[in-house]
Amino acid sequence: MPHGGGGHDDAVPPGVAVVQRRSRREEALAGTATLVRLALRRDRVILPVWVGTLSLLLIVSVASVVALYGTESERLSYATVAAGSLVARAFDGPMTGTSVGAITMTETFGILAILVGVMSVQAAVRHTRQEEATGRTELVGAAPVGRRAALTAAVVVVSLANLVLAVLAIVVLTAHGLPFAGAVAAGLGLAGVGVTFGSVAVVGAQLASSSRGANGLGAAVVGGAFGLRAFGDAAGEVAASGVEVISAWPSWLSPIGWGQQLRPFADERWWILLLFAATALCATAVAYVLAGRRDVGAGIVPPRPGPATASWTLRSPLGLAFRLQRSGWAAWTAGIVLVAAAFGGIGEEAEEIVATSDELVAALDLLGEGALTDLFLGFAFGILGLAAAGYAIQALLRLRAEEVDGRAEPLLAAPVGRVRWLTGHLVCAAVGAASALALAGFAAGVGFAAATGDASRIVELTIAVTAQLPAVLALGGFVVAMVGLVPRFAVGLAWAGLVVSLVVGQLGALLDLPQAVLNLSPFTHVPAAPAEELTATPLLVLSVTALVLAGLGAAGLRHRDVGGSSGT
Repeated sequence: MPHGGGGHDDAVPPGVAVVQRRSRREEALAGTATLVRLALRRDRVILPVWVGTLSLLLIVSVASVVALYGTESERLSYATVAAGSLVARAFDGPMTGTSVGAITMTETFGILAILVGVMSVQAAVRHTRQEEATGRTELVGAAPVGRRAALTAAVVVVSLANLVLAVLAIVVLTAHGLPFAGAVAAGLGLAGVGVTFGSVAVVGAQLASSSRGANGLGAAVVGGAFGLRAFGDAAGEVAASGVEVISAWPSWLSPIGWGQQLRPFADERWWILLLFAATALCATAVAYVLAGRRDVGAGIVPPRPGPATASWTLRSPLGLAFRLQRSGWAAWTAGIVLVAAAFGGIGEEAEEIVATSDELVAALDLLGEGALTDLFLGFAFGILGLAAAGYAIQALLRLRAEEVDGRAEPLLAAPVGRVRWLTGHLVCAAVGAASALALAGFAAGVGFAAATGDASRIVELTIAVTAQLPAVLALGGFVVAMVGLVPRFAVGLAWAGLVVSLVVGQLGALLDLPQAVLNLSPFTHVPAAPAEELTATPLLVLSVTALVLAGLGAAGLRHRDVGGSSGT
């Protein structure tokens, strides 16, 4: 007998409703495994380069700590000085003890966490927003692929990259005889930082309407996390032991701070790993919700409408290059200036820090003769030069990005020659690096004056930092040569060149590398001012080398096809 009037015939039984919801979830994730394999294939060069570079930096860092602070008295002296220095706490992080592992984490974890964050942000955006910007998402979406498959694949790829890095970090640390528990905490801490920033980046990919905007949001989050961590550690208190720091509350607002508060090799706080997991899960859930509320290719935040007519600065390749590079220049310059001010702010404390290790004093003596403070500044200014080279590499690789994304061909179809297009980016990169170094030198001089009360060295320190420019240009010329001659491998080779310059030029003396190997880095040939007198010959040779390499790149660009898959 049929039921009357109650509408129960249309009701879905609870069991069927569950099956339907499960079916919809499976449909939304259909094709995820295939997209993961595709993403890993596309990243078969860049992600191994990133992970290998970070592992190499960790290897070098552990080896240098072992070499420089081999005795307990040296480690105690270093930890005491570093714990009591506001600048050292802000720059490196909190001291957690006097063991080799604890000092390694203080010296290394902060910078590694920033780089892991950048790697994860770029990977997450590359496989979400950038795929939509190039139209590949729509093309793939025409196949039986779920709505959230691409987002899930990006999260999986970022997580896998960080998991591999964690395993390598554990192997590196235990291979140097450090405790296994601390090595696991360090590896999982780095992975937690990377996964957290990656999950935040996929949220940014839903909000922004362009890959550049999404990368900018991710970079801002990483920079903000570093700033919170630095302020929290600088405002912290030295524990009764004198070799440990109790961080203030701002440090607990930062994923980088969480990784250091995990305290690898110093009574590990395993529960902090839950902070990484909870944040990553919540951010990913938000990204899933936002992904269902926008059209493919569009962002939650609509792009700002542009003016009716283009600015006069966009009427030339140089103006376009400046428009494309200005945000990157501002971000890199701000970071380099802050680091330079910190180096200068150490001031005469540098001599006290350097004096804690006889091996460090001997290594700095290889840079030249002079006061320990000047030797330390010469070494530090080389690091600023490498940072400026990082900006130049990113700016010049914009050429390859424009080519891969298909924006170079329409531009070159206009009355714009290839060499003129390249020159616009090259000029912007060179001027940007020069201005960043000049500002950094001035900041270092002001920081030194604030720490010592001696303002007479501002001009000297500004010139000393700016003298790194020829080495930066030489590395930039190498990048242009790679873009012109072997574009398919340009990105990996460019960043590999920076890593080689770092390991060989700045750490080669500590590792006792032969002079023939040290000469591979352009920064080896720059006089270590202010400890050494600046001479024109090596700077001119580096400048000529930069011009020759850039010329080779321009010749290669003129004689090859332009396009996403072109090149050797």
